[in-house]
Amino acid sequence: MSAARRIAVVGAGLAAVSTCDALRAQGYDGELVLYSAERGLPYDRPPLSKDVLLGKSHRENILLRPEQWYDEQGIELRDGAPVRAIRPHEGGLELADGELAAADRIVLATGGTARPLPVPGGDDPAVHLLRTWEDAERLRERLLPGARVAVIGAGLIGAETAAVAHALGCRVTLIDPLPVPLTAAVGDDIANALHLRHSAEGIGVLTAGVACIDRRPGNLGVLLHLTGYGAPVFADTVVVGIGIRPATELAEAAGLNVDNGVVVHPGQRTSHPHVFAVGDVARPEGHKVRHEHWEAAQRDGEAAAHGILGRPLPSFGASWFWSDRHGSRLEAVGTMADAERTVLRGAPDDGAFTVFGLLGDRLVAAAAIDRPRDIKAARRIVDRGVAVDAAVLSDESADLRALLKR
Repeated sequence: MSAARRIAVVGAGLAAVSTCDALRAQGYDGELVLYSAERGLPYDRPPLSKDVLLGKSHRENILLRPEQWYDEQGIELRDGAPVRAIRPHEGGLELADGELAAADRIVLATGGTARPLPVPGGDDPAVHLLRTWEDAERLRERLLPGARVAVIGAGLIGAETAAVAHALGCRVTLIDPLPVPLTAAVGDDIANALHLRHSAEGIGVLTAGVACIDRRPGNLGVLLHLTGYGAPVFADTVVVGIGIRPATELAEAAGLNVDNGVVVHPGQRTSHPHVFAVGDVARPEGHKVRHEHWEAAQRDGEAAAHGILGRPLPSFGASWFWSDRHGSRLEAVGTMADAERTVLRGAPDDGAFTVFGLLGDRLVAAAAIDRPRDIKAARRIVDRGVAVDAAVLSDESADLRALLKR
């Protein structure tokens, strides 16, 4: 693997840039080409549903790396150059304009596309998705004070967008078929506290599905007809945040193993020895879900670099993710579904509290609202696998860092 002299990275999100960064950090000195379907420098996506919609950040504020970094690292950035096909058996790939490019190794970092609303009227011009800078720009123009905004999906993106729209003075209705979203990720207590916050802030929350969307007479917005809720919902703008579809088209056409993402083995290796996959498009073999978080994309890039160069794979600790809404921050480490019981530190009614997930006497997960120190300590405890006392976890006067000294 270390004999590769030209590596092509297809995609330009965090996983792609992290792969390039890690390859150079590991001493790879061959040709490295980054192919981006979008024009301009690669940018970070999490701010799109937060500061970008709020108008606090412009594109230059959310770049993953400054322009000079690509020159300094010897990375050829081909922006506005979508890839039509990868041809690993032939040692290359084909661009949309027909250009053929050589590549000893190919890294698929194609990410995913926002899932459209699969109902009649889901393609109405009032309906917006949020995945790219252009999506955010179009939506921001619609989030005006007094505008009626319906957000479909109360997961991370939907909840963040609803909170931003409310902060901008919109009249927001948040719609989700689940009574309490995110329970699988953060547990019942945190998920319930987060969801109740929407209503407390003045956002209308409906537990329902969407049957169809109709254009109102006179082009005055749309009507959302719901399942499980009698009256239709009026909206000037609809935002759909129901997850992403992994962009596996290139992998499928090349005959790679694809099943809810490109299936990868340690080192991000796909079923073809010269092709690797990272980020939202990749699903580790043996895992039911893909890891669609910022840190996971970063870690994938580092693992792929080691895999390509034939180096021992890095060891990573517990996963971590965050989300911002209504001026508060959610943070979570580990997988709450792995826990057999939970312990609270602080009270949900106070707004800021932590939930620890235990498996026997081991901490396997934690989630918190506005408790960064708890999460920092919890992550270290999970990674070290030390035994913990539930009574100490729940005692707010106890220093969690002391558990690491046992």
